[in-house]
Amino acid sequence: MTLMDRDTNQQKRNQRTALYASGIIVGMLGLTAAAVPLYDLFCRVTGFGGTTQVAEAAPDAVTDHVVRVSFNADREPDLPWRFQPSQRRMEVKVGENHLAFYEAENRSDRPIVGRAVYNVTPHKVGAYFAKVHCFCFEEQLLMPGESIEMPVSFFVDPRMLDDANASDVHEITLSYTFFIDEEASAAAAAAETAHLTTSDDQI
Repeated sequence: MTLMDRDTNQQKRNQRTALYASGIIVGMLGLTAAAVPLYDLFCRVTGFGGTTQVAEAAPDAVTDHVVRVSFNADREPDLPWRFQPSQRRMEVKVGENHLAFYEAENRSDRPIVGRAVYNVTPHKVGAYFAKVHCFCFEEQLLMPGESIEMPVSFFVDPRMLDDANASDVHEITLSYTFFIDEEASAAAAAAETAHLTTSDDQI
């Protein structure tokens, strides 16, 4: 084998190695990008970490078993809102649909868009706490000084009573934490400024 042949073979091996390395890097980036939605899906399906479920409607069967549901509200420090539950607790029958409310008020001088994350404790009942409708399913836009009452329709799935690990639960806490969406809030503020400017021009 000539020196030229050896150089050619070495170049081919280097190219194959570079291609393999590039493929591995691309694959790792793809897995990283997919990790967050896959983890979110896993939590929603399994109730892991107290993630609640979403349902079209409450089940037909309502039991006589009663649990207490307490309501908690938090917000990130940078969110200039008042946020609290309208009721502190409810006694609910397992399988029966119930409606609760949370209140929010924008105490700033600009439009704010917030998004709520949620979970229940104890975490082991996450797979059995289902929401039919919830304000947390979408972003909430509050104008300066605006107050709103936000509903959440929920039920505790009767299947919980058949789970030996969860059937002993008599109290569940539903918690929400609101975070500010800076990008959406900036867009809302820009739209409000444009609207006010247009209104002033028409006067």
